[in-house]
Amino acid sequence: MCAIEESISRISELVMAVKKFAYDERSQARELDVHDSLQSTLTILGHKLRLKQIGVEKLFAASPSTIQTRGSALSQVWTNLIDNALDASPPNARIEISTWTEASAGTEPGWLAVSIADHGTGISADALPHIFEAFFTTKPAGSGTGLGLEIVHRIVTQKFGGTIQVESKPGETRFIVRLPLRGPAAVEGTATTAH
Repeated sequence: MCAIEESISRISELVMAVKKFAYDERSQARELDVHDSLQSTLTILGHKLRLKQIGVEKLFAASPSTIQTRGSALSQVWTNLIDNALDASPPNARIEISTWTEASAGTEPGWLAVSIADHGTGISADALPHIFEAFFTTKPAGSGTGLGLEIVHRIVTQKFGGTIQVESKPGETRFIVRLPLRGPAAVEGTATTAH
């Protein structure tokens, strides 16, 4: 009976995560909890995490953890970055997800920062300058489209008015996304998905 209850609990968590994931795609003005968005993505990717036995170390220190935005598709950003971290990680490794807030100069409201790090082989110095270019991939042929990070960059910068940077060395790759606590209006008509 315990296994059935555990399965029902996992299914309920997954259904709630999918609902939150889908809600994130709406583009009306709203307050968006970034911690909740990250947690929903981890729930959706939970099977892949368990399959590869990857641990997740979370340090959610951002306060507030919400941004005011009209932007959409933030869950797609987390899915791409966390999935890439999973792909880069050896079995039984861990990925780290951290959040914090940063003050802004002048009267601006500041930034909410999210860091996603893995401990794989890293990205070569030759590849690093091209990482956000369309159709560029470091994955083996047939394993990636080369569109994921380009789309992530577009969503973060155009939909949310944020920034994204990558730091990499052997044994650690870290993507840092900075989102304004009070974001710009959504950019109308910008495509954010690849088919």
